[in-house]
Amino acid sequence: MRKQLLLPFLSLVLFFLCTKSFAQVAPAPPIRTDNITSILEKGGQFTTFIRLLKATQVADQLNNQLSTPDPNDGLTIFAPSDNAFSSLNPGTLNTLSDREKLQLVQFHILPTLMSTTQFQTASNPLRTQAGDVKSGRFPLNVTASGNQVNITTGVVNTTVANTVFSDRRIAVYQVDQVLLPLQIFGTTPAPAPAPAKPEKDVPVSTPKASTGDAGANSSGAIRNLKLHPMAMVSFQFALFGAIFCSL
Repeated sequence: MRKQLLLPFLSLVLFFLCTKSFAQVAPAPPIRTDNITSILEKGGQFTTFIRLLKATQVADQLNNQLSTPDPNDGLTIFAPSDNAFSSLNPGTLNTLSDREKLQLVQFHILPTLMSTTQFQTASNPLRTQAGDVKSGRFPLNVTASGNQVNITTGVVNTTVANTVFSDRRIAVYQVDQVLLPLQIFGTTPAPAPAPAKPEKDVPVSTPKASTGDAGANSSGAIRNLKLHPMAMVSFQFALFGAIFCSL
């Protein structure tokens, strides 16, 4: 009787032991290499960047491109860590428009696949999905020395911390600073003030003398002439001489 009860009990214990051992050695599910969210989630420190990728719908665009069996040029993504976003000034992302958020995300994506060794011979500025670099609005320059890759945007300088993922279609590199493009975060010089217009000289009008005033001045001059003392003396001498000659 005891043997009959012991056998099922031992079988049950053996079953649980085997199940536990199998669970411990079971491999983790593989990363979906055709899904950028899956790749970044495996890194474990890119939640803010993942949220921006989804909000701007760039994640869908990248996933569509990664699902292509043989992409033309591949992709390179510089993924800022959560600490990189935490180092920004508070409210920085909230001040951006939807278009600027899209440009910010696109600025972290190169439309070509680049390995760390290719950065050593890269032709700067690199072309990103944010726009044409020839206009100087979204310059991204990369220099490499040994295993260190330096990145500058005209606003921030940072380095590639490590490689998150890499295959023949996509390379994802961690950066410890958000790549701030010059177009959005650069200082724009204030326009020079317009030259002041010279003040026009206002002619001072001289009041014209009226005809009545001219006549009054003339008559006054005549009266002055008649009443002049020297004229009166001359007249008296002339009158006296005429009387004396008549005698």
